[in-house]
Amino acid sequence: MKFADLHLHTIFSDGTYTPQELISESVRSGLSAIAVVDHDTVSGIEPAIKIAKIKNIEVLAGIELSAEYDGLEVHILGYLIDYKRENFIDKLEVLKENRIERIYKIVDKLKNMGVMLEAESVFDIARGGTVGRLHVARAMVSAGLISSTAEAFRKYIGDKCPAYVCNFRFSPSEAIKLIKEVGGIPVLAHPHTLNKDELIPKFVDCGLMGLEVYYSEYTQAMVNFYLGLAKEYNLLVTGGSDCHGNAKPEVKIGSVKIPYELVEKLKEAQLKI
Repeated sequence: MKFADLHLHTIFSDGTYTPQELISESVRSGLSAIAVVDHDTVSGIEPAIKIAKIKNIEVLAGIELSAEYDGLEVHILGYLIDYKRENFIDKLEVLKENRIERIYKIVDKLKNMGVMLEAESVFDIARGGTVGRLHVARAMVSAGLISSTAEAFRKYIGDKCPAYVCNFRFSPSEAIKLIKEVGGIPVLAHPHTLNKDELIPKFVDCGLMGLEVYYSEYTQAMVNFYLGLAKEYNLLVTGGSDCHGNAKPEVKIGSVKIPYELVEKLKEAQLKI
C-alpha cells in the first residue's frame, strides 16, 4: 500500500525543515506522497516539488490559511491549489503583514505581564518565513523566559491565554472561497481545536469540502467521531502529522499515515470544481 502525510510545514512558515530536509525525512518514513501546507505562504512548494522529482515522491501543493470566526482561530487547509496565481500571492502578502502586526501585539501583551521579549528576537527565528506563535514560543525558550514551547502555549500564548491575539483578516468563508478560486480543495484543519463542532455544518454551507480526520493528537475515538461527521456532511477525509520539525520534536513526519486512496479522492473531487 501507498501512504501519505498531508500536513507538513517547512522553514517558510513555522517548521524547522528546509524543503530538502522535509523530502528526505518523508522518503525515510516510507511515504509515497506528502503535502506542503505552510501557514499563509506558498514559498516552500516549488523547491519541495523539484527535490521530490529526484527522490520519487509526490508533493501536493497546499496551504494552511488562517481565519477568524467570532474570536476563534480557524485553519483552513487548501489542497491541489494553483499556487502561482498572481492574485492569490498578492492576497497572501496581506496575511504576511497581518502576522507581523500580530507579533507586536503579542509581545506588548507579554510585556504588560512582565515577560520582556523583543519582537526582533521572534523575527530572527522566523528568518523571513510567515511568523507565528511557535516562533514566539521558541524565542521565549531561547531568552530563558520559559523551559519549553509547550509551556509558552499553556501559560501565555495558547488560545484564550492572557497574551493570545487572534487578529486575522480572513473569515473562514473568505478562506474557503479563496482556495476554491485557485482550484483547490478547502479542508478544515484539526477540527478539535475549535472545540465547537457545531460550526462544521456552517462551514460546509460556505463551501468546505473536507475534514482533517486523522491527526497526530487524535485518539481512535476522535478519529471515529470525525469520520462520522465527514460521512454525515458528505466531506472528503484527509489527515496528517502536522510536523514542524525540531520546533515540535514529538511530532514526526509520517507519524500519521493515510492511505493513498484518500489522495486520489481529493484529485477526483478537484476535477468536479
